[in-house]
Formats: sequence, structure tokens, C-alpha cells
Amino acid sequence: MATIAQNLPASPPPLAWLWQFLKEELAPYPGRTGTVARMVIATTLVMIICMTFRIPYGFQGAVYALIVSSDSPRATLQSAGTMLLVTGIAAVYVLITVWFVISIAILHFLWVIASFFLAFYALSAMTNYVSSSTFAIVIAVAVPLWDRHLSAETNVEDTLWLSLATSVGIVVTAGLELAFARMRPGDEIVRPVAAMLASVEELLPFYLEDRPVDPATEKKATRFAMLGTSMLRRILRRSTYSRHYDEEMGAVVALVGRLVDLAANLTQLSVHVSEDDRQRIRYLAASIAGIRSDLLNRRVPVLIEFRSESEASGGFPLLREMEKTVSLIPDVFSGSESISEYLPSPVADKHRSTLFAAALSNTEYLKFALKGCLAASLCYIIYSSIDWPGISTTVTTCLLTALSTIGSSRQKQVLRFAGAIAGGFLIGMGSQVFILPYLDSIAGFTVLFVFVTAVSAWFMTCSPRLSYFGLQILVAFYLINLQEFAMQTSLSVARDRVVGILLGLLMMWLVFDQLWSTPAALEMKRTFVSNLRLLAQLVREPLPGERRLAIDRSYSLRETINQNFDKARALADGILFEFGPSRQQALATRSRIRQWQPRLRALFVTEIALLKYRLRLPGFELPEAVGAAQRQFDDQLAKMLDGMANRIDGETPAAEDNFEDSFARLEQTIQACSSETPQKLLTGELQTFLALSRSAESVTSSLNKEI
Repeated sequence: MATIAQNLPASPPPLAWLWQFLKEELAPYPGRTGTVARMVIATTLVMIICMTFRIPYGFQGAVYALIVSSDSPRATLQSAGTMLLVTGIAAVYVLITVWFVISIAILHFLWVIASFFLAFYALSAMTNYVSSSTFAIVIAVAVPLWDRHLSAETNVEDTLWLSLATSVGIVVTAGLELAFARMRPGDEIVRPVAAMLASVEELLPFYLEDRPVDPATEKKATRFAMLGTSMLRRILRRSTYSRHYDEEMGAVVALVGRLVDLAANLTQLSVHVSEDDRQRIRYLAASIAGIRSDLLNRRVPVLIEFRSESEASGGFPLLREMEKTVSLIPDVFSGSESISEYLPSPVADKHRSTLFAAALSNTEYLKFALKGCLAASLCYIIYSSIDWPGISTTVTTCLLTALSTIGSSRQKQVLRFAGAIAGGFLIGMGSQVFILPYLDSIAGFTVLFVFVTAVSAWFMTCSPRLSYFGLQILVAFYLINLQEFAMQTSLSVARDRVVGILLGLLMMWLVFDQLWSTPAALEMKRTFVSNLRLLAQLVREPLPGERRLAIDRSYSLRETINQNFDKARALADGILFEFGPSRQQALATRSRIRQWQPRLRALFVTEIALLKYRLRLPGFELPEAVGAAQRQFDDQLAKMLDGMANRIDGETPAAEDNFEDSFARLEQTIQACSSETPQKLLTGELQTFLALSRSAESVTSSLNKEI
């Protein structure tokens, strides 16, 4: 990394940097136009339906369609029924519980606070993202309705109208996604991963032929690096794929993202290719092409071994790192027969079918719910105390902001405030003054609506550094113009809603970023260390006599480790936007952990496969001698992981036995059993187990040397 820093050009002036930053973020990339088109069509259809049939609270359906349209068609279709059910549950909850508290002021107040807590808790603990967001937003909008001095009949009607607007957004989005899925079938994870691999594959021949990189090829690789893998990780997190597919493809996405980052860095360096490097580049390009072909054809990639163990020459930096990254991708699938067997099936995974994760065992859900409840409650108390019900959009803003707060970092507050000002004051109120007075039909308003949505949706499809800016523009614009079933021309109403948005953002900033905040670099390091210790705990499973409990405990550990991987990746984005005297140290920490994390994730997936042997599941039984050698190897591996965690924390690691010797004993035991066992099936199973163990040993030793 020091080599990269020395060779990178000096930082440009702020305005030049901002212009270059916007050019890179707003440049088109494969699939972007189609995604924006889906988002615009879905929200426009919801708006036309709500305006035509005079359905209030159309912003609910439009915002929801906007969020869901940016994700996978498969996940949307499979969740549509659940979303409609959850909408009904939220409405029934409000209508039934309010009946007990409506006439008693103190109980009504406590009911509001409890409802806010329930909404934020569901948002963090429910495994189905679209269901949790639907429930939370319905609660956030419906609860303040019952503070109005109106008849109970009117409040009931408005609650039902709110549910209808939400249902319209769900049905329209599901139908649209079905149409797009039929027009362009295919796996929404594999296709983007293959495109990223292709960008690296297209880049390598320029170095192979020792000629300058074509600007278009360089821009393509850089753009994929800027875009990152956040959308793919979000699709996996919200999908109904099997747990095994999620874990394996999550590791593949992390490794491919790392490979693209290395390729983008390579384009900024001065490179001299030797004859030895030329042969290695040729084999690297062929290996990437093979992996891409296998993934597209739903085959498990064959194992790859790069023969050169030396570091890349000074003339071609990063080559060895790229080789190591590529070699880890097939290791992720060790022990798998076919990718297709892990795709969604009619029988849902019993651990994925539950709406809630291991909520009681994860205190992070409770902390998030308490923080969100405090922010929303402060907003509620403020606008109730000053008798300004027009700014009740502040509570809705807290929930919509929280949709991106889970695992995100504080820099998004800048995007939120900027988006609220742009969408509320500049576009929302500006259109009321200069455009809406001259429109007298829904057709004219549709043109304005499509234009604003298209521009904002283009921002939404940027990398995580800018995407939330587009969403916040549309939230502000929709809250002003889609609250009722008519075009809003009152500036006082628009003013109130924008003030409510800003108050909600202020409270979220105060609670999440000031009262309970920690520097992103420190939190990223803690998360990575936590994963090392949790993985060591997973390696030790099962404990003696606890086989049945170990199975349930392993699922909880796997869930937490996966969440920590996503959290660390999100925190890495936030570090770039934090400034101060410790910035350089924070950037160095970010660079190291981003380099280590893909390998740790590959080790995690390998250990999941090895866990079947330790649990002695049917078809994964090992001879007693191999089992004893495995336990010794696993014990040394767990100590190694704990030692790495201690070193990162600045503690003195405990004395470690020779890790390599324990693997050598395991390998010798397996070879001895294989020669003594005539059954070909058992011999093949032992060789598979040995390949998995060798992969775990290689990754762990590599990490230990660097840490």
C-alpha cells in the first residue's frame, strides 16, 4: 500500500476534485439505465393511480416503490405477499391498540413511545428487509394521525387510506418487476459479478502486450471500483436465497470487489512487465475467464494454484496480491457440488423462513431500537409541545433515515441535509412558486414528476458515497406533493413539511452521531476483531456433549459474523468522510482491514463446510484417527485467530503451538487412512476434507503473517 501512495498523483484542488468526483459518480455503467427506468416507471404509476382515484398518502406507496425497485426482481416478487400481510398487521395493530388508550392522555403518550420502539426494533431485527420497512413506515405515519383533534371515524378512515396507498405501491412494484424479470431473466448476483470480472479480464491484455491501457477500459475498471459491492451485498441480505448460497456468494462478492479495487489501483501506477510477469499475467487472465465462465454456467469453479510464491517484481506491483485474491475465489466453493442446488426452492430454509433473526441474543437490535425510539420521541414531544402538527413528517423522516442507518456511518448526514434542502426548498417549494401555478392537469404534473424522479434516481444509483442524496431529494419532494390526492400549492404546508424533515434529520444526527457515536475506524477495527473471535468460537464447535445445541449456536454465530462483514464494509465507506488529526491513521487501518476481510470471509465459508465434519452429520463421518487430528488442528486454528485478535487490540497474544505442525499431522493421518481404506467413496470424502483443511490452513497462515 505504501507503493501505491507513493505513485498516486497529488490531490487536486477542491473544486476540481468535486467536479471529477461528480463525473465519476454520474457516469453511466451497465444496467444503470434499466434500474433508473424501473424506479421511474414504478413511482410514476403509483402517483397516477393515487391522483386519479383520490388516494391520500400517495408518498407512502411512491417512496416504497422507489426503494424496492432498486433491488432484485426475484426478491421483490417473493416478498410481495409478505409485504401485503405485514401492511395489514401494522394497520390492525394501530386500530386495535389505540382503542385502549385513546381516551387516557398518559396511556396514549406511552402508546406512542412504545409504538416507535416497536417500529425501530422491527426495522433492525426482522430478517425480511422489505417487510420490516413496510411495518415501520406504516407505524410512523399512522400513529401521529391519532393525535389530531378529529373524530375517531376520520382517523380510522385515514389509517385505512394509508394502508391502501402502501398496498398500491407493493402491487404496482411487484407487477412491474415481474415484467422486467421476464424481459431479462438471469441471476441478479452472478451477472454483475461476471461483469466485474470481465472488466479486470479486459484490462490485463494491455499489460500482457506492454502497451498503454485504453481510456475506455481504464474508466470501466475504475467505475466498478467506485460503485463498489454494496448493492450486491444488499440484494443478498434481503433475498430469499438459501443460507449456504448467501454465505458463499457473499464471500465471492467481497473477493471480486477486492480484485476490482486492485485493478483500478494498477491503472494509476507506472508498470514495467518482465517476461516472467508476462507468463503470470497470461495465466491470471485465463483463470479469471475460467471463473467467470463457470459462474455464468452455474458450475463450481475449479481450484486454481499459482505456482510462483514470490512477491511481484517492483516493475509490476499488485500482481501477487491479485493472484492471491483470484486463487481464493474457487476455495469459497470447496465441498460444493453445484451452485444450482443452493438457489431458492419451494421449501424455504427453516432458519431463513423466520421473520425475526436471533433477536434476543443480539443486543445491537435493542440498542438500535432505543436510539431510534429516542430520536422519534424527541421529535414527537417537540412538535406536540409547540402545537405544530404540520411538522409531524419529522417522525416519518426518522424512520426513512433509519433505513440507511443500520450499519452505515455518519457521513450520510451530510447527504441527508443536502438532499432535504435540494428536494424540499429548491425543487419542492421552487416548483410550487414557478411551475405548479401554471399546471392544470395531471399530465403536466406527471412531466414534472418524471423529470424530478429520473434525476434523483440517477443519483440513487451512484456509489454509497452519493446514493442517499438522491433518495432524500425524492423523500422531501414526495412528502410535499404526494401527501394528498391533489397538487400542493400552499407554501405554508410545504414549509411545515420541510421543517419537519430537517427536525427529524437533526434529531437522528444528535442521537446516532453525537450521543452514541464512535469513530468509524475504531468501530471498524472492533467489528473485525469481533469477527476473529466469533470465528474462533465457530471453529471450536461443537463443544463436548453439546452436538444438538451446537447446531443452533452455529446458526446464531454465522448470522452475527455475516452481519459484521457487512458492517465493516459499510464503515470503510464512512472513514473516507471523517477528518481530523487521526485521519491518516484511520485510513491506514481501513486499508489493512479491507485487505484482510475478503480472506477472512473465505476462511469463514470454508469453516462452515468443515463444521459438517465436526458435527459428524450423515455422509460426513470421519475415521476416529482423523477426527482426533482434526480436533487438534481446529484447536490450534482457533488459538491462531484469538492471537490475531489480541495483536490488533494491542494485547500480548498467548503462546501458540506450531500451527503448521498440527496441519502436517492431520495431512499425514488422512493419507494413512486413505491408503488403508479400500472404499473409494470414503477415500474421496477424505480428500475433499483434506482440500478444505488445506484451504483453511493457507488462508489462516497468510493472515497471521500479515497481522
